[in-house]
Amino acid sequence: MIFRQLFDKESSTYSYLIADSKTGEAAIIDPVLENTDAYLQLINELGLTLKLALDTHTHADHITALGKLREQTQCHTMLGEQSHSECASSRFSDKQILRVGEIAIEALYTPGHTDDSYSFLVDHDGHKMLFTGDTLLIRGTGRTDFQNGNAKEQFNSLNRLLALGDNTYVYPGHDYKGWTISTINEEKLFNPRLKPQTAEAYAELMAKLNLPDPKLMDTAVPANQACGNIATK
Repeated sequence: MIFRQLFDKESSTYSYLIADSKTGEAAIIDPVLENTDAYLQLINELGLTLKLALDTHTHADHITALGKLREQTQCHTMLGEQSHSECASSRFSDKQILRVGEIAIEALYTPGHTDDSYSFLVDHDGHKMLFTGDTLLIRGTGRTDFQNGNAKEQFNSLNRLLALGDNTYVYPGHDYKGWTISTINEEKLFNPRLKPQTAEAYAELMAKLNLPDPKLMDTAVPANQACGNIATK
């Protein structure tokens, strides 16, 4: 398997390139519009064919590259079936298996940050890689106060992810401290957001955060519902 973790400095977003080394088929998770040319350069340098471009949810802090990548590569673009995207090639659902070559990517519905939030699980050669979007972050969790977010639903989603096994590697959708990777066990031990034992206690904790709206929310959400095309909304 070929794997790359890519970073957007402006939004502190991680994007992930996953490819089957035998067939050269690739998927990219949570690509950022401004980095499209860099993604295409890397894909070409590695001799890959981009088959899938996936978003874990409708982002509010950056504009997706799904539409642009489809224009450039004819890849298949996908979001969760709960999303309001008007232009994705198709939508995935809970437990659906997406494939690039011999690599299976399982979509897991993990609502709470938004009502269309998903995580992706890749179990390759006995190593579990979990791409958590904004549901589970390194020593944190995604906010739940907009886009039909729901803290109690997120509490249940987090418990679903925590049950995947202590040795599961966690690859978040964002990090603001420069941390790149964690494990389920690390987050169980050290993530302060995972200390509440009930959905009610977790909701109380999240209600006290009082965070400002993302700077790009009014632009990014409608643009991302149109696969990154600002002009259509």
